[in-house]
Amino acid sequence: MDKKDEIRFYEIDPRYIDYLLPFALHLYGNKQPGQNNERKYIGVVLHINELDYFAPLSSAKKKHKYMEEGLDFIRVKNYAVINLNNMIPVPVSVCKQVDFSKEKNPKYRDLLRAEYRYIKMIRERIWKNARLLYNHKIKNVDSTPLAKRCNDFGLLEEKCREYKID
Repeated sequence: MDKKDEIRFYEIDPRYIDYLLPFALHLYGNKQPGQNNERKYIGVVLHINELDYFAPLSSAKKKHKYMEEGLDFIRVKNYAVINLNNMIPVPVSVCKQVDFSKEKNPKYRDLLRAEYRYIKMIRERIWKNARLLYNHKIKNVDSTPLAKRCNDFGLLEEKCREYKID
């Protein structure tokens, strides 16, 4: 297996997320008011157009139980969901691999490990869906309901290439 095909959990530098927020309607900051833990991002989902893409892992909510999985929505058991429509291109310099052993909250650490084990089992579907979704968005722009739900990958790629670390 190619190193680029490995799935890992990453944290994205909050400054990069803040930089992208005006250009990505579906992107959330790393930490929202009242949120106990910072948002974690699963690792490289695909390498396309010379950029690495990451998809946010979101806590499972009641509404997710009734949603059908699709190209842009993957359930991670009852733990979490992956909304591939929210994936973003990121420079490697803003990515930090999550070290589960350094997580202080044992319940959260166990949850991350359980999510990670399951995600590794379904990684081929994640990659396949991410690539198909990316191509769908680029081809259809906003002409389909699926494409309308996606971040503007072309614009985000441009902003990713323009990003400079302070």
